[in-house]
Amino acid sequence: MTNPRRRLQPTERREQLIEVGARLFAARPYHDVLMEEVAEQAGISRALLYRYFPNKRVLFAAIYRQASDRLLAETPIDPAGSPLEQLSAGLDVHFDYFAANKNTVLAANAELTGDPVIQAIINDELAELRRRVLDATGLEDRARGVVSAALTSWLVFVRALCVEWLANETFSRTELHDMCVGALRGALGAVTDVGRLLGEADGPGN
Repeated sequence: MTNPRRRLQPTERREQLIEVGARLFAARPYHDVLMEEVAEQAGISRALLYRYFPNKRVLFAAIYRQASDRLLAETPIDPAGSPLEQLSAGLDVHFDYFAANKNTVLAANAELTGDPVIQAIINDELAELRRRVLDATGLEDRARGVVSAALTSWLVFVRALCVEWLANETFSRTELHDMCVGALRGALGAVTDVGRLLGEADGPGN
């Protein structure tokens, strides 16, 4: 249904278009979403839409950047809990978003993996998550480097496992969570002091 056309300030219009686009990309695969439909649902002409977003990839990138920023805002590290507890809670926040926006996540991590803008958004998010966890551990020097290296590989592993979960439903969400947490504990378990620091307050997966 076409919305009544109304005048908006540029920032308001841009937010409206991102909201409309996010809803469409979440509902259908990337290639099934048409820019013409975004314009129609926003109640504007295609010419006006293209003034804000010259193509579908630019619109999708804006949507994915906003989603990434919101996810990071919703997953702060709480110093009251262990780093591994915080990672576990952060995983659940991400899984909630992935489940609710399956098509969007699959588009960014499968169909558009070669897009440098999308990849930069993903890399920025992973780097920020890694930095937060490292800061929460209080580790320095060599120990910090060990955890940083493990987290870098682990975050890529988690992303790949989530794509498999969304695309093929090979395993349950509980199994996904347990595999992700278990993989990090296993990787750091060989480094006794680091493993104890990260896991001493950790409980079983959800």
